[in-house]
Amino acid sequence: MQFPPPEWYNQLPSTNTTLLERLSSAEPIPTGFVIAARSQTAGRGRYDRRWLAEAGQNLTFSFLYTTKASGTQLASLPMAIALGISDALKTFNIHTQVKWPNDILIDKAKLCGMLLERSDALHPNGTPVVVGIGLNVNMTGQTAAHIDRPATSMHIETGQEYDVTNVLTQILNALPPWLDKWEHAGFAVIQKDWTNRCAYIGEQIRVGEGENIQTGILEGFGQNGQLLLKSASGQIAEIWAGDVAAI
Repeated sequence: MQFPPPEWYNQLPSTNTTLLERLSSAEPIPTGFVIAARSQTAGRGRYDRRWLAEAGQNLTFSFLYTTKASGTQLASLPMAIALGISDALKTFNIHTQVKWPNDILIDKAKLCGMLLERSDALHPNGTPVVVGIGLNVNMTGQTAAHIDRPATSMHIETGQEYDVTNVLTQILNALPPWLDKWEHAGFAVIQKDWTNRCAYIGEQIRVGEGENIQTGILEGFGQNGQLLLKSASGQIAEIWAGDVAAI
């Protein structure tokens, strides 16, 4: 796939919401269409967490990905995207880990997250998925200290300021090979890279949300990207969704 030039806005409530609304209005939107915002006032992460972006601090964008993959294969789509973004960050000499199912970390502090939402709109190229990305670019340490979990940014890690438009360009250059491989062969073709870069493998974790929490050792990943959790009794449970944290 290829990405056309992104459509930039100075401010939006949410790039995901904007793109979903445009799809629902039957606007003919091509695969790879990108909306990016220099400031986002009502951004959303997984589990209804807020993801705000002050002008110039973070990169927030959404793109349309259409796929003919099965619902089971779709579980590993965010993993392919995370690997592509991780590659893009290497061009800035920033080396990262990934966290199941869709985060990017440095020393286990969150640098980037994403929210994937399927659209009910009909699309000629398959199932439309809106992929929203939030990457901490120029966020300061003072701002990060007010976040309720460990967070970092490109600026915190390097001391440099970055042009968010250039960062987006590098990401859009890095994503297509990963998406093309994933579309053709699913998680199997990215499993080795994912496992090599993934945080918490072999460690005690808790996974889930709210009252639905399980604990155990992160043993690895199944053939469709599901997390394999080894309990104290040695049993392996397959986990398809949830938030991972160290114990």
